[in-house]
Amino acid sequence: MNRRSVIKAATMALATMPILAGTAFAQDGANWPQRPVTMIVPYNPGGSTDAVARFIAPILSEKLGQPFVVENKPGASGTIGTDLVAKADPDGYTFLVHTSVIGIHPAFKSNLTYDTQADLSAVSVIANGPFVLNVNPELPVNSVKELVDYAKAHPGELNFGSAGAGSSGHLITELFMESTGTDMVHIPYAGGGPSQVGLMGNEVQLVFDTLTSVPFIQEGRLKALAVTTDKRWAGLPDVPTMEEQGFGESAAAIWIGAFAPAGAPDAIVEKMSGAIADAIKDKKVVDQLFGVGLVPVGSTPAEAKGQLDKDIERWKALAASGVTLE
Repeated sequence: MNRRSVIKAATMALATMPILAGTAFAQDGANWPQRPVTMIVPYNPGGSTDAVARFIAPILSEKLGQPFVVENKPGASGTIGTDLVAKADPDGYTFLVHTSVIGIHPAFKSNLTYDTQADLSAVSVIANGPFVLNVNPELPVNSVKELVDYAKAHPGELNFGSAGAGSSGHLITELFMESTGTDMVHIPYAGGGPSQVGLMGNEVQLVFDTLTSVPFIQEGRLKALAVTTDKRWAGLPDVPTMEEQGFGESAAAIWIGAFAPAGAPDAIVEKMSGAIADAIKDKKVVDQLFGVGLVPVGSTPAEAKGQLDKDIERWKALAASGVTLE
């Protein structure tokens, strides 16, 4: 090799060093983030998922030194925004904030344009909250066991309501029936509010409801038998959990999590997860979460992946039993 070739080779090697160094810095997470980070919410503004993202975004910005910008990409029950993140550059500058519905879609939607488990990396379960198993006060039951016994003694006679076919409340009740061997009739309503009215009017006898039902419980217009989280909810301290009553596998809770495109550097995923865990300890955020019926979790990436995998397995088993979103 002549002198000119040696100089050229050395120059090329030196030119690539900043690129390689930049890649290393990006992947070790020490210098991340170096520019604004986008948090995609796959729903319209105003819902609980959007609210959670906006609760934590300013604190993440403060802690990590770059703007965290919430963008709403709604459509197709959340799958459009999810697809955008699944196909985004895994450089640590695009994240998804989604509900536990992300674990339902793989079981019941055959036309997904992404593979939830292969194309996304779980970052954190940010927060969770219960569904409340409410019954009409005229129903002569005061526990989940009594409800199951009554339903078995009166197969096909009880009606259950939901916010619509394929809604979380619908699927949770299908899961409940499948695991308890009970048979009840589904009456879908056009939203959660109408289903509560139907329950209070005894058109239906039970609903796995959201925390918007709490005022009606407190007024005695609905009877709460259980909450679906693993701990009692502070707003209903006298209502036991499904787990306490021996039916922990018969229901599911609401959770909201953060996800990155698959292939995002582990160090960045861990740093983001840790920042979320710190953010939700902020008293203001705790109060904001409680206001929308959620409690802070701040899980590790491994715990978040475990939650997602468990949910997908559970809902796929339910789908295999013949339950559909219709």
